[in-house]
Amino acid sequence: MNKINAARQPKLAYLATHPIQYQAPMLRYIVDNSNIDLTALFMSDFSLKTYHDKQFGATFKWDVPLVEGYKHIVLPSLGDNSSIQNPRPFNYGFKEIFQQEGFDALWTHGHSHQNSVRAIKAAHGLGIKTMTRAESQHEVSHGAGLHRRMRDAAMLKVFAMLDAFLCVGTANREYYKSWGIDESKMFTVPYAVDNASFQERTAAAVDQADELAKEWGIDRNRPVILYCSKLTERKKIMNLARAYDQLSVDGKEPHAQLLIVGDGEQRPELEAWIAERHWDSVKFVGFQNQTVLPAVFRLSDIFVLASAREPWGLIVNEVMNAGMPVIVSDEVGSRFDLVEEGRNGYIVPVESIETLSDRLRTLSSDDDLRRSMGQRSLEIINNWGYREDLIGLVSALNALGFNAECTGMHSLAS
Repeated sequence: MNKINAARQPKLAYLATHPIQYQAPMLRYIVDNSNIDLTALFMSDFSLKTYHDKQFGATFKWDVPLVEGYKHIVLPSLGDNSSIQNPRPFNYGFKEIFQQEGFDALWTHGHSHQNSVRAIKAAHGLGIKTMTRAESQHEVSHGAGLHRRMRDAAMLKVFAMLDAFLCVGTANREYYKSWGIDESKMFTVPYAVDNASFQERTAAAVDQADELAKEWGIDRNRPVILYCSKLTERKKIMNLARAYDQLSVDGKEPHAQLLIVGDGEQRPELEAWIAERHWDSVKFVGFQNQTVLPAVFRLSDIFVLASAREPWGLIVNEVMNAGMPVIVSDEVGSRFDLVEEGRNGYIVPVESIETLSDRLRTLSSDDDLRRSMGQRSLEIINNWGYREDLIGLVSALNALGFNAECTGMHSLAS
């Protein structure tokens, strides 16, 4: 069994399904600004290659570094590891890797994948401290009857083996409370993006935004409503389309423009809707990679994510870094922490097309309101970033008996 040595830096294993564009800069930030000896363990490395995303409906390769600046290990697996749909892939050797690397603590991204459960069990058996961070909340729970009871019983067993719960936000914290998790085991490690990078790149994207506006035929003198996500039924892109319809007077195209960025299963229905209107004000540009997004945000004025059962919605974090007002549904998890009703945006009932249209009309017709709400978005998001993640992680590790420290105090100062 591992023995915690509080006199030395904690050796932390971070288990995730694959290298993720949102998480890579966070891991680098932890390494650069703390004494935590972190190694990422990935179930699969498919995201490092060109691959087809079924929900995006596109084949692409991420154009940002995913494994630079921190140590990582791709776990051995049986058979094909190109899918991370539970129960695949099937990784093995957790106990041996934990012992070989001498880890003091395990942090899992999620706690329902069979690999995550087996890793938690192996670490618990070795006396390694265990922590988890997930998007879980009641509004996205599924299952009923016997299936639900069996799943809940299994989850209770997993939770009993966890020493700390790293809460991404208010809804996530309430979820753990409902399971009877003690407050002393919960630490705030917010769901965040690389705020500094998004703000810097958005500010620098003037020329790129101008080029995109010309390429896509966007009138810079008219407000732009942005949708930027997968085109799936759960994301409710057609509800946004219908709400935009209601901005029309006498069948004429609305003054506000609608920019749709993304791809997925609802693309045919969306394209048919666009073709029926013959409006130049609707621009559908498909999937755009990470290096293009800052310019997309630069030329947009209002952001909408009206999804159903959305655990968080990290795109909301991203657009707030561009100083944009946001409209989200009442099933988007980030609404509790990032959206202040009437101050930096609006929260609308998930299926209320009329309310969504009304909020779009209000924002698209008032330049001053958009500017003031956008400024408030920046103020909120500046206190919801990697700095807060590291402070929460250090607090959790120290509560478990370690001597973790924030060493890059120039970037952590209040």
